Amino acid sequence: MSICMGINPWIRLFLKINNKGNKMLKKLSKENMHLSNLGWLESRFHFSFADYRNYDNMNFGVLRVLNDDIIHGNSGFDTHPHKDMEIISYVVKGEISHKDSMGNERTLKRGQVQYLSAGTGILHSEHNKSNEDLRLLQIWILPPENNLTPIYGQENYEESEAKNTLLNIVSSQKGDSRVKINQDINMYVSQVEMGKNLSYDIEDNRQVYFVQIEGSSSINGVELNHGDAMEITQENVLHIKAISDSHFLFIEMKKD
Repeated sequence: MSICMGINPWIRLFLKINNKGNKMLKKLSKENMHLSNLGWLESRFHFSFADYRNYDNMNFGVLRVLNDDIIHGNSGFDTHPHKDMEIISYVVKGEISHKDSMGNERTLKRGQVQYLSAGTGILHSEHNKSNEDLRLLQIWILPPENNLTPIYGQENYEESEAKNTLLNIVSSQKGDSRVKINQDINMYVSQVEMGKNLSYDIEDNRQVYFVQIEGSSSINGVELNHGDAMEITQENVLHIKAISDSHFLFIEMKKD
């Protein structure tokens, strides 16, 4: 017999989230994430990165880095190298200008996606050339193998494509997204009007990392607010309700 039978529903929810041996829904409050401020760059690190050293928080499956970056006007990342990492940028506000050693030079706006498979090695720069702040999610995915051929890709998704639906913005090579990477993941975004509901079926042996970018949502009964995240490891469906106008992203992947 389940120990939760006959217990107040709110206590059952608390046990569901906090059961250390069976964490199905693990809410990660933005207040508990590491903040970095370099003056020109303000970041919230979801995982160990740069000056934030935490060996108990290195990754979630193949998701190695998720930084919520604010790059102030007329600044950015000067030319620097990367190797053996799949790097995805999702623009929330403003514009980012990209330039790399393969000859690519592009600009991305809100809702647009950039993909860089560093593979054997690549040099690139990312700048905010305007006077306004730029906000983006910088996401690093571990590749399935090292020394892959470097690839650059960009997709200029329209905001209307993600309105009140789940838009698959990144997938594996076998997936359906217009942006395909080497690793076995699916990345979805949505901008949902207040009160509307969406659902997503999670296949066996898969897990999800959910990021509340703007607004608030209820995920299987747990509220996430702007900047919060959630690890979802033992659920077979996501029930998503927009508490306010809600903008979110989640990454679906194989379980550890």
